[in-house]
Amino acid sequence: MKIELRSARRSIAEIKAQLYAVGVVSGQLTEAALELDQKLDGALSRYLRRTKFRGAEGEVRYLELEAHPVLLVGLGMKRHLELERVRRLGGLVAREVLRLGFREAAVENFFWEKFGKDEAAYALAEGLYLGSYVFDRYKSEPGAKRVRYWIARGRGRAVEAAVRMAGATAYARDLVNEPPNALTPEALAEAARGLARELGLDVSVLGPEEMEDKGMGALLAVGRGSAHPPRLVHLVYRPEGSVRAKVALVGKGMTFDTGGYSLKPRESMVGMKSDMAGAATVLGAMRVVAEARPSVEVHAVIAAAENRISDRAYLVDEVIRTMSGKTVEVKNTDAEGRLVLADALWYAGFEAPDAVISVATLTGAARVALGERIAALYATQPRLLEALREAGAAEGETLWPMPLERAYRKKLISHVADIANVGDRNGGSIQAALFLAEFVRDPYAHLDIAGPAFLKEAWELGPAGATGFATRSLARYLLGL
Repeated sequence: MKIELRSARRSIAEIKAQLYAVGVVSGQLTEAALELDQKLDGALSRYLRRTKFRGAEGEVRYLELEAHPVLLVGLGMKRHLELERVRRLGGLVAREVLRLGFREAAVENFFWEKFGKDEAAYALAEGLYLGSYVFDRYKSEPGAKRVRYWIARGRGRAVEAAVRMAGATAYARDLVNEPPNALTPEALAEAARGLARELGLDVSVLGPEEMEDKGMGALLAVGRGSAHPPRLVHLVYRPEGSVRAKVALVGKGMTFDTGGYSLKPRESMVGMKSDMAGAATVLGAMRVVAEARPSVEVHAVIAAAENRISDRAYLVDEVIRTMSGKTVEVKNTDAEGRLVLADALWYAGFEAPDAVISVATLTGAARVALGERIAALYATQPRLLEALREAGAAEGETLWPMPLERAYRKKLISHVADIANVGDRNGGSIQAALFLAEFVRDPYAHLDIAGPAFLKEAWELGPAGATGFATRSLARYLLGL
C-alpha cells in the first residue's frame, strides 16, 4: 500500500479532507479541535457535554457528522508526557482510519506546544506511516492501495525525514514478512542487489565457491543442509565528500531456521521466517543512509543461509573452521546464528571500520530476559553503547544495556576445539555475545532483537508480524555521526 504524508502550515479547519482527527485532553478540546469545532458550529463541544468523554489515552470516538466526519482522539494526561506517546497516537489514528475505510485524513499535530512543531510532526508522521502498514501481497483480495494524511501545522522537512525512516522500516518489515519459500538466501541477496541498483550503492555477493576460497567454514557448514546455498552480501555506501567515520553493519540472514538436527519443537518453528530480521534491519538502515547521504562510509555485510535437515546437514559434535582460523565445536545446531555471524564479522573487519555493529534474532534467552518490546544491547565501548541507546530512545525503541561478563567465557570452553558454540542455559544471551566478540575487534556492539523483531499480535505501530525493530535506531545512530 502506498502511504503519503504531507504537512500543512494551515490550521486543521482550513484543510480539505475526508476525515479529521483532533484531540481531547482531560475532557477538553485541544486548540486545534476548538478551531474545527468553530467550523462545525459547536458540534464537538456539544458531544463532549452530552457524553462526558474525557479523552483517556488511546480512547477514540468516531463522530459521523453531517458536515464532516471527525475522529476524537484521547490524548491522555499531560503528566509524564514523552514524544513516544505522539508516535503511538499516530499509529492509533492510522489504524482507525483504515478500519473506517477512509483514504484521506487531516490530523492535528498532537502536543506541538510541548515538543515544538518539528519534533511533534516527526513523531506523528512516523506513527501514522507505521500504523498504516499492511502486508497483503499474498492476499487474493488486497486492501486499500493508498492512504494520505495531512498533518496540520506540521513542518515539511520533519515529515520528509519521518517518511524516510518509516519507509525504511516498512521495507524491512516487508522482507521479514515474506514466506520462506519466496525469500531464500538467493532471493535475499537479490533483494540487496535491487536496493543497490535503486540507490546507487556498491554491492558484491559471494556464493559457495567464493566463500570456500575465503575459508568461511562456519557459514558454509550452517547452509550445507539446504538445497538453497548460502550467500554473503556486501553493500557499501561511500559519501561524495570527506569521510567522518566508517562503520560496518553485520546482519544475520537466516531465511528459515528449523534448528537443524537440534530440531526446534513445532510451536517454536512457527515464525522462523523472521530469523533474517537482523539482515532486514541492516538493509533498511542502508536505505536511510543512501537517501540522506551523511558523511559516513557504511559497509553492510549479510550472512544469508537456511538451517535445514538433510543428509548433508551439519551435525552436533562437528568441529568447523571459521574464516578467522579459529575452530568451533558444534554442541547445538540450533545455535547457528552466531556461526554465520562469526564469518561475516571477520569478513567485515577487513574494511578496518571505526566500529562494527551486528544485529540478529540471536537468542531466546534475550526474549526471556527482556520480553517482546526490548532488545539486548552489548558493547565493548561505553561511548558506542550510549550512542546506540540514545538513538533507540529517540525512536521509541528500547535497547537495554547488558553486561559482557568475561567470567562467562569459560562456559564456552571446548576440549576439542578453540571454542564451543554454546555453553549452559544460564546467561545464554551473554554467552552468545561473548562468542561473537571473539571474531571482531573493538569497538563492537551487538543488538539481540529476538524479542521485538516479530510480534504475534497487533501493537500500537503495526499489525502482527514483522516490526522492523532497530531499523530507525541504527539509521539515527549513523546519521548522528
